[in-house]
Parts: sequence; C-alpha cells; structure tokens
Amino acid sequence: MKKIIVYDTTLRDGSQAEGVFFSLQDKINIALRLDDLGLDYVEGGYPGSNPKDREFFEVIASHKLSHAKVVAFGSTRRADKKVDEDPGLKAVIKANTSVVTIVAKGWDLHVREVLRVPLEDNLRMISDTVKFLKSNDKEVFVDIEHFFDGYKSNAKYVTKVLKVAASSGADTIVLCDTNGGSLSPDILEMVKKARRCVKVPLGIHTHNDCDLAVANTLAAVDGGVTHVQGTVNGFGERCGNADLCSVIPNLILKKGLKCLDETKLKKLTEVSRYVNEVANLASRSNQPFVGVSAFAHKGGLHVDAVRKNRETYEHISPEVVGNERRILISELSGNATILAKMERYNITHDKKLMRKILKQVQDREHKGYHYESAEGSFEILVKKALGRHKSFFDLVSFRAIVEKRNGAPVTEATVNIRTPLGEELTAAKGDGPVNALDAALRKALEKSYPNIKEMHLVDFKVRVIDPRGGTAAKVRVVIQSQDQQDIWGTVGVSENIIEASWEALVDSIEYKLLKDEERVEQRQPFVTSRTVIIK
Repeated sequence: MKKIIVYDTTLRDGSQAEGVFFSLQDKINIALRLDDLGLDYVEGGYPGSNPKDREFFEVIASHKLSHAKVVAFGSTRRADKKVDEDPGLKAVIKANTSVVTIVAKGWDLHVREVLRVPLEDNLRMISDTVKFLKSNDKEVFVDIEHFFDGYKSNAKYVTKVLKVAASSGADTIVLCDTNGGSLSPDILEMVKKARRCVKVPLGIHTHNDCDLAVANTLAAVDGGVTHVQGTVNGFGERCGNADLCSVIPNLILKKGLKCLDETKLKKLTEVSRYVNEVANLASRSNQPFVGVSAFAHKGGLHVDAVRKNRETYEHISPEVVGNERRILISELSGNATILAKMERYNITHDKKLMRKILKQVQDREHKGYHYESAEGSFEILVKKALGRHKSFFDLVSFRAIVEKRNGAPVTEATVNIRTPLGEELTAAKGDGPVNALDAALRKALEKSYPNIKEMHLVDFKVRVIDPRGGTAAKVRVVIQSQDQQDIWGTVGVSENIIEASWEALVDSIEYKLLKDEERVEQRQPFVTSRTVIIK
C-alpha cells in the first residue's frame, strides 16, 4: 500500500488565520495531540520571527514524542547576507530540530517585485540555503511558494527552481498553491510535469481561496506526490489551508492509501474539536467527517432507511472517524425518528412510550421549542418521560440586574440554589445577563460538581417565535455548549428572554453532569490528553 506522509502546519500557517491565537501552552498541547494522532511531521513555527516560537522549540524538546517529528520553519537566506550569517537561518539551526522546512520563491513575479533581485540570485539563495542546512545534518523540505502561478507565468524558470532545490540536496520539494487560485485539473497536470523534472519526492501545500484545497491536494496525490501538508480544521490565512480532517480520511477510506494507523483515525473528531476549543472557535457543524451534522438525519424517511441500512444515507460509518450518528428531532419526526433516537439512548423499545414522547415533542414544538439543534434538552425530556431524570440542584431564586454606570453597561447576577452540599448563594458579573447568570450558577455548583469547569458556552441564539406579539412575543433561546469530548445544544422558551435563557442554561449544565455521571457508571473514562503545564 502506498504511504503518504502527513505534515501538519496548524501551529504556524494555521495560526495566521483571523481570530486564531495560540499561547505557548496551547501550541505544546496541540503538538502532543497531533503526535498522538499519528501525524508524521508537526511544524512548530518560525523561530526567527518571535520569542514564543523560539521558546516552543525549547519546551517541546523536553517531551518524548511517540511518532511525529517536530519541524522548524524558515526561508532562504537574505540576498544581502551570507548563508552562515543570516539571522533567520541561525534561529532555525538553534531550534535544534532534525527537520527544517524553508520557503523559496518559485514565481518570477515575486523574485522581481518582492525580493527585488535578479532571477539567478534567487536560485543561488536557494542552493546556498539547502546546502547549508544539509551540512548541519538536517532533513530539508523546500516549499516552493506560488509554484503553480509561477508555472503558468514562467514554466522555464520555476523548473530551474525545482532542479536547483533537488540538486542542492532537498529531501522533499513541496509544490505550493499559495494564492489558492488553481483548479484541480491544472494541479494534476503540473504535478505530473514536475515529477518528470526531478527524482526527489514531491509534496503539496494548498490554500482554499477557491474552496478547492482538499480537492487540489487529492489531485496532487493522483499526480504522484507522496507528502501532503495542511492544518486541522483548515485553519489558515484568508480562506484557510487544506483541511487535514478531510484530507486524511479521504486518503485512507476513499483512495485506500496509508497515511496513519486506522486505529488512530478514530481520534480525528476528538482532535478537531479539541483544536477548535483551544482556539476558542465554535466548531463548524457541517464540516465533513468531523462536524456534529456530518452524520445527522432529520427526515422520517431518511431515518427509517438509515435504521435499516446505514449505507442508504451515509458514505462511511461515523465511528470510523470518531464521530456519531445524530437523529434530529422536530415536529416533522415520525415514529421511525423517535424509535431511532430511543435506540441511540439505549432505551428499551416501547410503542406506548414512543407515542408519548412523539406527542410531547410535537406539543412543545407547537409552543416554540425546537429540538433539532437541542439534543441535550431532548435527552432530558426523554429521561423525564421515563422517570429516570435526576435533578442535580434546585433553584431557590435568581436575579439579573443591568445598569449603566459612567456611560458603560454593567451586569450582575445573583443565584441561590440547593445542592447536595447545601444552599449556595453566589453573585457574578458578566458581559450581559445570560453571561452573568452562567458565571454565578457555575460558581454555585463548582463545590458539588468540579467537572463543571470543563464546559463552556460556544454559541447563543435568540429568535422571536411570533413577531406579531411585539415586545411581548415568545422567544426561543438555543445555547450550544462544549467540553473536550462533546458539543451539545439546549433550548428554552418564554415571553421573558432571561427566563428562556435560564431554562436553556440549566438544561445545558444538567446534560453535562448527566453524561459525565453515566460515563463513570459505565466505567468509560474521560478522554485524556497529554496536556503539560509549562512552569
């Protein structure tokens, strides 16, 4: 079976995405997760650009990785510097990694307009840099930036760049679609031409500006590359990079190629959600393979068919990539949908109970509830119907106050609840009433349920159910919450937005406590990560 090398650049290229920031601690933890997933190379950053990246290489060196090699990133020597005097290359050497990736200009436009040196000087810069790194016993990857645009502009020159990198000792040459503007047939054709020029293994690095990064990566593999680069969840500048969460399962499951152990593939969804959580970004629900909606079914006919044979509406089994099938509940649901949902929760088949739950769902949706995106609230509804619901705390009272001080709004919430440890009265400030209530409730619960610290709210939506009611209309609040294992939604409905929010918030916390308790009862340990605290 053909082996494809997987090279992750989430910590460098991915961190250039708008809204993404990784602390040093974040970078170390993500690198350990990627190693555990079984990736071949993890690019740690550009040690010549900032102190954090330099410190990353110092810290990661103290950890014994099980599979991945850590890579330092740099560029060819500056035009006005000798190779052994270039500060960027000195930093790369000091990073003390066995592997170095350098970026080289392949498009003559960039050589003239950005580097502003003669074309031949760029070739010498590439040659000098690769030879210097090889003389320091490094495995050297050369990323030829803008390779495909360069080929369209000046095929003769970019071919020279390829040959110089190869003859100077590059171990792998990576063809980059840096602007993300190429189409898959062009990628395939130019990769084949590059293969005829050099014997060195080739790689591919694509960006997603035409929404083709994954397709272009797969096309390049068809053309003969054996090294693929990308980021977890497609993080990257502008429209992002090739999403390894799609590239990897496509290579293994669709093309029959080996790129990581198939037992590790089951960790893909977990890693995807972990990286989103660390980046403080909501997971994209419709993300292929790992999104919460990737294997979600709503229509009664679809649900009935999937129950009989999952292949009718699923291209792979969700468990293969660590995901799960979700049956969405709405007023459109039929008996097949409710039955499938009951099976999902290991509830014994009972037609009378099934009809009871279906009626409750339809009645509550008529009042404005919406369970399609509130699976947590639906599970609580089912538990109550079964008489198996457990209340983890009782509300005595809550209060939320919003006032304006010195021109700025200030929100404070007070929560009084009864827990197994007694009555708790707490107060907290927040960015708004819901945020303040959430903070106060968590503070009240942490003594009895310390695992509540693991969850956080990632999305909050409010919708007016009947606009004709004006300011007195009912509103539906849907809250999405997340911990390191799962993402779930809960719903609340009321004429009062704070009461609706409280209902959804309580369901969210009870669902978290319920699933953690059930996992312990079933002796299923929490997913653990190789998280290391930097002192």
